[in-house]
Order: sequence, then structure tokens, then C-alpha cells
Amino acid sequence: MRALVVEDDVRVAETVKRMLVSDGWSVVVARDGADGLWQATENEFDVVLLDIMLPTMNGFQVIKELRAAQVWTPVLMLSAKDGEYDQAEALDYGADDYLIKPFSVVVLKARLRALLRRGGKERPAVLTAGLLTLNPSDHVVCRDDEPINLTPREYSLLEFLMRNKGRAVTKTEILQSIWDENYGGDGNIVEVYIRYLRKRIDVLSEPTRFARSAARATVWSTSSSGRRHVVRRPVSGSSWRKTPHHRGPATP
Repeated sequence: MRALVVEDDVRVAETVKRMLVSDGWSVVVARDGADGLWQATENEFDVVLLDIMLPTMNGFQVIKELRAAQVWTPVLMLSAKDGEYDQAEALDYGADDYLIKPFSVVVLKARLRALLRRGGKERPAVLTAGLLTLNPSDHVVCRDDEPINLTPREYSLLEFLMRNKGRAVTKTEILQSIWDENYGGDGNIVEVYIRYLRKRIDVLSEPTRFARSAARATVWSTSSSGRRHVVRRPVSGSSWRKTPHHRGPATP
């Protein structure tokens, strides 16, 4: 196993390195955030142990850059910062675990074993699907960088679907995850909320072309039959309407 320790405190770094080496790990030590980021993106590691208060680039910035670069190596934050908001921020940025200094060697080893069991599968901090983004840390949903207002139930349904992107999910799975296993109402509520979501996020067939103005938003869409349509939304925010159109789109 190979570990990267990003720690500017020489004593702490050497202590962690000796502990890992005694367990058979190969260890690389980086003394500042920039070097740690370079090591983690350019080399393969099974785990990264990352301090927060680092020279050149703090640990929060390092983990954000790692996940933005789609590096999914498990990251354990090691920090003397014991505030609950510090811990929440690190986890929301993409860290997998957080251990406060001073820490028990026994607990550190157990946390590392748990991280290795989970592996380095993809787990982005911000979920994406085409032009749609969902940030679980602040519950913000955007399409093409424009915020979309959703009810709590709509948000939960969208998050569930985006976390299961590319996998067929059953109505039962959705009911149990979004409502709960004891829900005794009509199962068609799932279809109802799917329709709500489609109206909110305006899912249209591809390719699409956006032409925006202060008065309305226009989307050019090609249907499966090859016929072109214009879809317009008035400023008032009423629902989209589709009308046949036979001419090519005007230049935005």
C-alpha cells in the first residue's frame, strides 16, 4: 500500500510515516499544499493523509482541487482544528474522513482500514448531469449556471436520481428513499413528482441551442422525427410550450 502524507509539522509527519512504514506502507511526505496537490495528481496512492493549515495552499484548497481534477483517492484529514464547521467544510469539499490532533494511533489505523475497504470510486462533491448541477452541501441546483427553485421533495428526488445516474431504479426504491418504507399512499406519486421535476428543469431532447433575451428564453430542439420545434418560456415563468416551426433558428 502507498500513502501520501501532506504535513508541514516535521514531528507529526515523521511520527505518521514511522507508524505507516511499520505496517508495511510505502510513504511519500509533502511539506506544503502545492507539493501535496502535485504528488496526489501525478502519482498513484491508496490514501492521502492531509493537514489543513499548510504553506502555499491549505488543505481545503487541496481537496477541492483534487476532486475537481477527478482524483478520487481516499483522503483522511488530520488537523488540530476541532470546530464542527471545519470538519463539515472538509467533508463537503470531498474529504472522506476527519481525525482531530492529537489522535490515537489505534484509531488512525482503523480509519485507514475503513477507507481502504471503501476504495477510490468516483464520488464528486457536486453532482452533474449534462447542464444540470446539484451541490448537496448547500442544496443549490442549477441548470446552465442558472439556479432552479425546488421543493424539499423535488430536491430529494433529483438528488436520488443523480446519485444513481446511469442505473435503472425501481418505483419501490424511489418510494423507500424519498418517502419512506411505510408510505401507504398511491405509488403514482412518483410519476407525479417526476413530471414536476421535468417542468422545473426543462429536460429537452438533444441537440439544443439556447437563445436568451430579457423577454423570454428560446430553445431550439430537434425531435426524433426530425421536425424542428420552438419552445418558449415567457418572463412570467409560466410553463414551456412547444409549437411546430419549419425555419432554421435565427442567429442569437
